[in-house]
Amino acid sequence: MTTADACFPLQHRARHCIKSPMAKQLDYHTIREIFTRFQQADAEPKGELHHVNAYTLVVAVALSAQATDAGVNRATAELFKIADTPQKMLDLGEEALIEHIKTIGLYRNKAKNVIKLSRILVEEYGGIVPNSRAALQSLPGVGRKTANVVLNMWWRQPAQAVDTHIFRVGNRSGIAPGKDVDAVERAIEDNIPADFQLHAHHWLILHGRYHCKARKPMCSTCIIRDLCQFEEKTL
Repeated sequence: MTTADACFPLQHRARHCIKSPMAKQLDYHTIREIFTRFQQADAEPKGELHHVNAYTLVVAVALSAQATDAGVNRATAELFKIADTPQKMLDLGEEALIEHIKTIGLYRNKAKNVIKLSRILVEEYGGIVPNSRAALQSLPGVGRKTANVVLNMWWRQPAQAVDTHIFRVGNRSGIAPGKDVDAVERAIEDNIPADFQLHAHHWLILHGRYHCKARKPMCSTCIIRDLCQFEEKTL
């Protein structure tokens, strides 16, 4: 695990940070070439969390904190068949919800938050998931990253949800270097061409998850190897 990854996961700590030198910010033309290659390889990248509507997407993303998408998908496969709206989740209840998600880390706290946010959605929003970042972030267990994922995936807004993969790729490559997640998010918004903004965070997440891995980056088969600023490229 890199130093950057080591200080990223726990959101209740001071700030997400890096202690090793950041790569130099890439220029506009290099970044455009990188995202042109990403687009040619996968024109419509998709998030990997299973969901059937905006509500189940909010729940899935909230559950995914410090958990894998695959693990969340296994836990929600049966859950979303019986609780795909806020009211149905309230009817299910916290203890029954726990039985569905107990294989996920921090499941008790997450179950409490899902019930709380479901109640707020029913009582204050008529059971409808709001499409504003501020409203989403006011829900229990929903931070800026979760809100940005929902805005991007459901309402197709060019919101940038910076997770550990994007943080790592942004800093290693020079695409979006920054000392914390807010700085990386700003770098993405400022430096990636507008026509790539909608899918930018999915391209970066997938690249980090399957190619630019934390411990063993697959530089030898990387499609942006010649453009990346990472000084520790593997052969």
